[in-house]
Amino acid sequence: MNTNEITASGEDLTMDCTLVNDDSRPRGGRANEIRNVLQEEIESGNLPPGALLDERALATRFNVSRTPVREALQQLAARELVRIAPRQGVTVSRLSISQVRAIMESVGELEALCAKLAARRVDEALRKELDNAIERCQDAAVQGGSAEYSMANTYFHETIYAGSRNPYLAELIRNARRQILRYRIRDFQTKTQISKSLKEHLQVARAIQDGDELLAAQAMLLHVPSGSSGFSEFLARMPMSVFDSDAADH
Repeated sequence: MNTNEITASGEDLTMDCTLVNDDSRPRGGRANEIRNVLQEEIESGNLPPGALLDERALATRFNVSRTPVREALQQLAARELVRIAPRQGVTVSRLSISQVRAIMESVGELEALCAKLAARRVDEALRKELDNAIERCQDAAVQGGSAEYSMANTYFHETIYAGSRNPYLAELIRNARRQILRYRIRDFQTKTQISKSLKEHLQVARAIQDGDELLAAQAMLLHVPSGSSGFSEFLARMPMSVFDSDAADH
């Protein structure tokens, strides 16, 4: 091999390195990052059910080619968070009313079981943690707004999950809640909603602290809007456009 060939090869390598841009990371890694961002926005309701996702706009937003964006959207489709339809584009998946009801019923029963187990296994440490969780909810109700109370609400429920000492059950609840989180964005929008939630938290917490398994389960079941009246109140706050077309079958 002569010197000119070596030089040309070196120049080619330099050019290849120069052309590498923000996609220099492994393609799958960049796609995963985009998927994580979009998934959080979908689950939080920032991208509402039915919202259109444009590949070109997303590529511009994330400063990448359309390839990792397309891969990210395919991953979201596999998780049933988006729907890819030929010649119609990509939209955030919508659940039907019957699907949302079914998930909420499941969450209610699982949360009730979690509260029951927490009451059965309550100790002084859990009693103190529940007092702390209630105090957080009270502070958020008085001094904060919807976002602050939502965070306190999550902390309260996570305290009960930990108290149940059943990580498998806790993960089932988290996964189910994650599926409908985008349908719960209108929770805690008013002081009346927050006050009602706080009152119910107190009832659940006291039952667990007293070791009353039956009352803890009943109080939690009433707290989660899975019953007929609670679900009707939930539906009244939601625009019908966020539900899938078979929603009319409910």
